[in-house]
Amino acid sequence: MADAIRTAIVAKLNSVADIGRVHAYERYANQMADLSALYAWDAGSGQKQLRGWFARRVGIQESKPSEPTFRETITWQIRGYLALSDAAASELAFDDLIDAIRAAFRADDTLGGAVATCWIDDEAGIQSDDAGPVLFANVLCHSARLILKTRRYF
Repeated sequence: MADAIRTAIVAKLNSVADIGRVHAYERYANQMADLSALYAWDAGSGQKQLRGWFARRVGIQESKPSEPTFRETITWQIRGYLALSDAAASELAFDDLIDAIRAAFRADDTLGGAVATCWIDDEAGIQSDDAGPVLFANVLCHSARLILKTRRYF
């Protein structure tokens, strides 16, 4: 079932305009150029920009609140990178992208029916866990770690 949820998360991310490359898992490569190519996005006019995201399942909690139902809450990490360009005020563009991701998930709290809800306790949809500059694939980038909790019953 987690595969269907992961697929729905990736589809929701891909619905965001100019999101970049989206991967269903964290991609790795032995060479920096190969890693950079995995996250390269066509920014138009043949310009390539490092702009990409991946989703990872980082936690599962299961409980049995009533007969015969089990409740499963999965914590997902969504990690994104965008090549930093001070001259282009890329931090503002990255913040806008994060806001667009948050809005997309807020608008569909069941991920198209893949889960019962993404609103757990007082948290609704995507939460920003960490953001700041990092060196990724040997490129100075903005980075964000977003958290999404999904719940299903079975």
